[in-house]
Amino acid sequence: MAPDYAFRPMTTADLPLIRRWLAEPHVVQWWGDPSEQYDLVSSDLNEPAMDQFIVSAGGSDFAYLQCYDLTAWNSGFGKHPKGTRGIDQFIGEPDMVGRGHGSAFIRAFVDERLSKGAPRIVTDPDPANTRALRAYEKAGFEKVGMVDTPDGPALLMVRNT
Repeated sequence: MAPDYAFRPMTTADLPLIRRWLAEPHVVQWWGDPSEQYDLVSSDLNEPAMDQFIVSAGGSDFAYLQCYDLTAWNSGFGKHPKGTRGIDQFIGEPDMVGRGHGSAFIRAFVDERLSKGAPRIVTDPDPANTRALRAYEKAGFEKVGMVDTPDGPALLMVRNT
């Protein structure tokens, strides 16, 4: 049975944890330069279009998740219903990787957002990140096609209500 996942809003008190997670090799592989990503993630704490969460299971923090309004930055995603949200995340704790937590906490988070009125959730993993693609598919996302992003080509995946 999957554990219950908690999603608490990230605060400045979480920044040392985020800095540590961003430096983990399994996160660097897909998120890139830890210092650059830390600057982006920490500056998003003041971004009204971005909600950031620390994910925990059994009372232990293990992952980061961001949920955002589609804006000009991700206009390459095409047309989506008003209220569509995008998500990105990573598991920071190495011992939690490869154990089914990714797909489970993504599904739990997205189910909640869809039940509260979001018409669609989108994400754009690197097409070479097979672990992420499997997790998103297990969480109910469908592949739509390739999109161009400021970070390079990505695979647009969607989950509808």
